[in-house]
Order: sequence, then C-alpha cells, then structure tokens
Amino acid sequence: MKKLLLATTATALFAGIASAEEVKVGVLLGFTGPLESTVPNMANGAELAMKEVSESGKFMGGSTVTPLRGDSTCVDAAAAQSAAERLVTSDKVAGIVGGDCSGVTGAVLQNVARPNGVGMISPSATSPALSSAEDDGLFFRTAPSDARQGEIMADVLADKGVTSAAVTYTNNDYGKGLAESFQKAFEAKGGKVTLSSPHEDGKADYSAEVAALASAGGDVLVVAGYVDQGGKGMIQASVDSGAFSTFFLPDGMYGESLIAAIGAPLDGSYGTVPGTDSPGSAKFIEISKAAGFDGASAYSGESYDAAALMLLAMEAAKSTAGKDWSAKVMDVANAPGEPVYPGELGKALELIAAGTDIDYVGATAVELVGSGESAGAFREYSVKDGAFTTDKFR
Repeated sequence: MKKLLLATTATALFAGIASAEEVKVGVLLGFTGPLESTVPNMANGAELAMKEVSESGKFMGGSTVTPLRGDSTCVDAAAAQSAAERLVTSDKVAGIVGGDCSGVTGAVLQNVARPNGVGMISPSATSPALSSAEDDGLFFRTAPSDARQGEIMADVLADKGVTSAAVTYTNNDYGKGLAESFQKAFEAKGGKVTLSSPHEDGKADYSAEVAALASAGGDVLVVAGYVDQGGKGMIQASVDSGAFSTFFLPDGMYGESLIAAIGAPLDGSYGTVPGTDSPGSAKFIEISKAAGFDGASAYSGESYDAAALMLLAMEAAKSTAGKDWSAKVMDVANAPGEPVYPGELGKALELIAAGTDIDYVGATAVELVGSGESAGAFREYSVKDGAFTTDKFR
C-alpha cells in the first residue's frame, strides 16, 4: 500500500480546526444488510470514543466531536459510495470510521476517500486485497487481514485433529479472500479441502449448495459467510438435511443472532474472531457495559480503537485535514510512548499537547504494521449449551 500523501484542493474542505467548535466524523457501517445484528455495537464502540474525547474538553482547543452515521449496507457498493459522498460533501466529515465489509470499503476508498483526501480507519474490513490497495496514505484498519485469520483457522483445526474440511463462502471479496487464505494454510499443514464453493446471500433455499458440499465430504463445514444472511442459511440447510453437524465459524459468523436462529444444533461448533485477553480489552468491556452495550461483541473494540486513533492523530497533527492526520496514525498507534488504554483518551490528549509520545494500546492491543493494519490477535471460541465460550487466545 503506497502511503503517498495527497495534495489536492479537496483538502481545503478540512482545513485546520484551531478556531472551530465541532468536528464531524462519519460512521459508515452496514446498519442494514447481512451484519445488521452486529453493527449497532460497532457503532456504539466508535461513538463511545468520540463522546469520551468530546467530554474531556481537551480536543483541538476544546472542540467537540459529532458522529454522523451512514449505511454501507455491507454489500451494495453503490449505496455505500452514495452514503460516503453525503458524509464527505454535504456533512463535511473530517474522517470516516469504516467501512465495515471489504468490498464496499474498497469502493469507498477508491471512489470517495482518495478523490477528496479523506482518511478512513476501518474496524472490520479484512480482505487481504486491501493490504496492497492504492490509498494515498489515507487508509488504515484496526482489524487484522484475513491472510492472518486463515492461518489461525488452520491452526485451530489442526489442533483439534481435523484432517478434512468443506468450505462455503459468501461470493464477495471477504468470502473469497478468507476461503483462499484458509485453504492455503490448511493444505500447508497437511489438511484437505474437499470442496470450496461460493454461496449467494439472500436466497430462500440453500439445499443444492449443501448437497454438493455433503457429496464432497469433510469432518467440518467451514462457513465463511455472514451471520444474518447466507452463512446462516447454509448452516440451517445443513442441519435440516443432516449433511454436517459441526461448523467452523470465522468472524463474519460470530453473533448471538446465529445461536438464536439455529439453536441446539449449533452446540459443538467453534470458530475465531479478532480479540485479546489484554488489560485494555477488560477495561473496554467495563466501560462499554457502563455505557449500556456489549463491548465483547464482534468488532466493537476495533471500532472504539478506530475512532480513538483518528481523533488522537488529529490532535497530534493539529489538523483535521485527511492528509495531515493520516500521517500521524502510525505514530500514535505504536511504541515507543506512554501506553494509553480505553477510558484514558483525555490523558492521551494531554500527553500529546505536552509533546509526549503515546503508544495507543486501546481495546485490542493495537499495533499497526506494514501498510497500516493490525498485527492481529484472535479469540478462539466454542458454542456450548447455547452460548459462546472463550477457549483461548492466539
């Protein structure tokens, strides 16, 4: 990813904020679509960081932060671009937390963010293709790439003695990237992928897709899909037909709505979702509970971290211009510096103002590498007695 700084007249839209009283930040997530049960807590996480910064009174000379939501739909690139255009041209946001799903995130990056010089920090777009996308230094993500998740998935299955797996994936950038990454890593460990086959979201009947996978066989069915869409449909069709009884559930399939929909047949299945057992994670769960939402839900902590990094980078740059604050993200995210945890954003702003380096650890033990993405830790979980239980961290 080339971190070239864009110098265009569009950045005049977001000139320094020294005398301003309000900084607008876009929250571009799939409030409708295949992850709609997961997204509310992601938005809550991002907006909690913004509220914390505003209430500190220490941001950009006492400026406040106003979140403005846009619906990416997760899967409709045209709708996501339209929402992003509104945020940028009408609302004049200084940055975008988002997008959430990989395909729409790439479309917004290329067609809205880059042309307008607006920085983006995604909490959950995980396609490996985004690692090498042209971004003019404007794109970061607090979620690890699926190149990493594929390796973790293979490790989990190998540790459980699984030697063969069938794979179904949602037919988009996220699904394809994760399926390919997993297959490469699993086969490198001696495992066999019996069949890797796409499914389309929005169908009423997945029996034909499940029949093909069942014919190929496999110890487990890896479901690289979406919790409120085709992934759920593939599991239900498998249960109904008796084709598979154990499912591997990566990040897009982690959600209480899946347990509510499938019920007892999901017991014994397992999966992975980004997460750590760090002190920052425990602190974030504590403050999110006080704020009235579940900080342990998928990508909620990454969303808090995305918003926090963006605002701390603006303070470090003394500017809300995308080309300025994006140049500071890696500095505030990584060592050396004074560690900063959730609930300490006011302290972080004080340290930055005093010229002290900070190392934003945040809710997810943030460490940005390479092209500005999370190095990545994962929580391995199982479904037991109708609930998600944490097995270990990797």
